[in-house]
Amino acid sequence: MGRHVPDQPPDDSFELDLHPHELTGGTETGGPHFAPLELTLADYKEIHQQLQGLSNDELKRIPVLAEGSYLEPGGTYLDLRDENAQEFTALAGMTAGPDNLYIPKREVDYVLWNRLRGVHNPARLDEADPNG
Repeated sequence: MGRHVPDQPPDDSFELDLHPHELTGGTETGGPHFAPLELTLADYKEIHQQLQGLSNDELKRIPVLAEGSYLEPGGTYLDLRDENAQEFTALAGMTAGPDNLYIPKREVDYVLWNRLRGVHNPARLDEADPNG
């Protein structure tokens, strides 16, 4: 007859990958967390010069991840503090740092997203002539 081995605690090394949405209020150690999107581009006055074509109302509709927040694995983001500001897909464990200004694509309507990316095609900005 075999020896009974007490239940082992679960290995949490893959928990973030398997259940990213369960981290909503931070960790017990004060580490990164999926924070509610409370900040918007309107809160970042230094970015207004870079985005002159956007009104203050539009800036208020573009959420920004707070420093220390996890990026959603597989989610698409722009970092407006990156001089190239190319969209990218987040990997597990990525967090917003003090030098980042991450915009989550899924929280921004496609016209504003395209404007943030520098798209100039009128059809992609809902500016196409319906008669032409």
